Amino acid sequence: MRQAKASETGRTGAAPRGDAASALAGNTPVDAVVIGRNEGARLLACLASLQGQVRRIIYIDSGSTDGSVEAAARAGAEVVALDMDLPFTAARARNAGLARLQGDGWVQMIDGDCSLDPGWIGAATAFAAGHPQAVVICGRRRERFAQASVYNRLCDREWNTPIGQATACGGDALIRLSALRAVGGYDASLIAGEEPDLCLRLARKGGEIWRINAEMTLHDAAMTRFGQWWNRTRRAGHAFAEGAARHGAGPERHWVAETRRALIWGAGLPLAALSGAALHPAALALLLLWPAQMARLGWRWRAEGRAGWEAALFTVLGKIPEAQGVIGYWLGRMRRRQAGLIEYK
Repeated sequence: MRQAKASETGRTGAAPRGDAASALAGNTPVDAVVIGRNEGARLLACLASLQGQVRRIIYIDSGSTDGSVEAAARAGAEVVALDMDLPFTAARARNAGLARLQGDGWVQMIDGDCSLDPGWIGAATAFAAGHPQAVVICGRRRERFAQASVYNRLCDREWNTPIGQATACGGDALIRLSALRAVGGYDASLIAGEEPDLCLRLARKGGEIWRINAEMTLHDAAMTRFGQWWNRTRRAGHAFAEGAARHGAGPERHWVAETRRALIWGAGLPLAALSGAALHPAALALLLLWPAQMARLGWRWRAEGRAGWEAALFTVLGKIPEAQGVIGYWLGRMRRRQAGLIEYK
């Protein structure tokens, strides 16, 4: 597993150990790794939700300026402050936390803007006991303020993935430590999509990824502006392109279809319409395929009511920033430039 740099500093709070956490987890060792930057009250809520559920809480701070380091230490977390002179990725932060853990057992990965459900560890470890091949277990992540904006509602819908064996998880998941170590942890070079990349490598080693029917975390996307949604969607496009470039030739065809759809709907269609219009204005009629696709998806998801029609609109519109992300990835790769973070908050 990629180790934390020697220049990264740690400080230790009075992290809970042993009896309470072991009892809640059915004697299955469970630790937690939290990553964050300037999360403020959300971080404190996250750390409080972990107290008594896990043995150790490792908090990895990525250059906070709001006192998060000191607050996390007071809250009982073991704090690691990343060296921000080195290129930052969330994957690198997660690996720095994992490097602090020894032995076997499980680790609850969680973002600092999330709070853990009180019953999650018990439900997940009980499931693990009956599924020895399971290496990643996730549950329902919900948006804390889903009705605050359409963008938050879209996130809440996105988190609602099917129950059962899956191909990937998100940032919050319970993961078997021995399996993580066997594949070298997260790929610290990825600026996005590090969890699906990890899950693909785990599955190729024979591990199983599951989503179970249990509440897991409350997340606060805090997206209230169109620009935030656009950047988050552009980041997804970048992840699709890089994932397909790395693993698309494999039998899973990892993110090949997602990349293709982004390019066809988000770049190919408008370019065809505009270039064709130079020959005849009727070519602009190609753009009507966008509202037609929105209507088709909205009708497919009509049982969801308003949420289904919102998802249809933004799914089609989102192909433009996704295509931007795909093209940006390939331009950077051709220029041999390291991609920078694409942040939305």
